[in-house]
Amino acid sequence: MNSKGFLIVLSGPSGVGKNTLMNRVIPRIPNLQYSVSATTRPPRSGEVDGVDYFFVSDEEFDRMIAEDEFLEWAEFVGNRYGTPRTFVEEQIQQGRTVIMDVDIQGALQIKQKMSDAVLVFLLPPTWEELRNRLNKRGKDPMEAIIKRLERSVEELKYIVDYDYFIINDHLDKAAERLITIINAERYRVARADLEEMMKLWQRG
Repeated sequence: MNSKGFLIVLSGPSGVGKNTLMNRVIPRIPNLQYSVSATTRPPRSGEVDGVDYFFVSDEEFDRMIAEDEFLEWAEFVGNRYGTPRTFVEEQIQQGRTVIMDVDIQGALQIKQKMSDAVLVFLLPPTWEELRNRLNKRGKDPMEAIIKRLERSVEELKYIVDYDYFIINDHLDKAAERLITIINAERYRVARADLEEMMKLWQRG
């Protein structure tokens, strides 16, 4: 039986493993669509427009902001990234579950524009473990890591605005928790096609 589509937003501190978790879950759930973002940065080798990102000019990005076409957007290292509202809404209308990962600020922006979006906060098992993960990435100097950790403590305050939380203590276990949340949301009565349900009952 079909259910109405919806948006699930995964966020949490930098380095907690959002992208890794999504990549583990997406192949395991039918009809789960990753939300493709728009960006002003040029495509890298092998990236495909409309698959990896929607690559747009600065002028086009400005127009999209002015016409409120983003659910959220932010600037990072001189480039801008945003979630196109139309893409997400079209996928939802087709009955798909759309999943995306954004920072806490972006998640709260989305919740303001799509009140039925499902927000999931991903936590590290401990802040010490988060520091270890940030160190192992090797992307940032120690000063930047300290700032990210300090910011993470502040970000935790926003967990009260979320619907669910997952502790990423083990990737496979965290994936099972996220799958459970998505499946539970799919079986909400509010998302069910009640007309189809009645037909199935009458057939039985």
